[in-house]
Amino acid sequence: MEQLKSNLKFVLVAGLIIAGLYIIAKLVERLMPDKRKVSPARRISIVSVCAALAAVLHMLDFPLLFLAPEFYKLDFSELPVMLCGFYLGPSAAVVCEAVKILLKLLLKGTSTAFVGDFANFAVGCSLVLPACAIYHIRRKRPNAILGLIAGTTILTVFGSAFNAIYLLPKFSELFGLPLENIIAMGSAINGGINSVSTFVLLAVAPLNLIKGVSVSLLTMLLYKRIARPLFGINS
Repeated sequence: MEQLKSNLKFVLVAGLIIAGLYIIAKLVERLMPDKRKVSPARRISIVSVCAALAAVLHMLDFPLLFLAPEFYKLDFSELPVMLCGFYLGPSAAVVCEAVKILLKLLLKGTSTAFVGDFANFAVGCSLVLPACAIYHIRRKRPNAILGLIAGTTILTVFGSAFNAIYLLPKFSELFGLPLENIIAMGSAINGGINSVSTFVLLAVAPLNLIKGVSVSLLTMLLYKRIARPLFGINS
C-alpha cells in the first residue's frame, strides 16, 4: 500500500509539472511580438516528425562512465525538440518533448521506474523553453545564441538542483536503491563525491552542461541546413 501511494504521488507530481510547463509556455507565447501563423495540420505534422526523431535519438542514449554512474545517460534528443520549438514556439516544444517520452516508453519501456523518463522531460524543457522563448522575441541569430546560452545555463543549474532535491531521493525510493549506494557509485568514479550535493556538483552538473552545449552547437549548425528542407523552415 505504501509503495502504491508513493507511485501515485509521483504520477501526480509529474502530471502537475508537465501541465505547469505547458501553461507557462502558452503564457509566454501570448507575450511574443511576432507569432508565426501555422495551420493546425502543419503544426501537428511538424511536432509528430520532430517527436519521432527525438524518440529515436533518446533510445540511442549512452553513459559517460568516466563522469557519472551508468543510469545517467547522455542523448541528443533535445535537438529535434529545439528545432520544433524554434519554428512553432515554446508550447509546441513542450508537447514535442512529452510525445518523445511517450514514444520512447512505448518502444523501449523504462529502466528507472519512470523517474529517469520524467527527469528527461523536465530537464529537457529547462533547456528548450528558455531558448525558444528568447529566440521568438526576435527571430535572429543573436537571439538564438542568447537563448541557447540561457537554456544551457538553466539546464545545468535547474537539472542539478532538481536531481538533488527530488529526482535522486525519488529514484532511490521507487527503484529500491539506497541513496548511500548511489553516492558510493559516484564516489567510485570520482573520489570527491561523498554526498548528494557533491554528486550533483561533480557528476550531474557536468553531464547537463555537456548536453546543453552539444545540443546548442548542433542547433546552430543544423537549424537552417536541415530544418529548412525537411520542414520548410525559413527563419
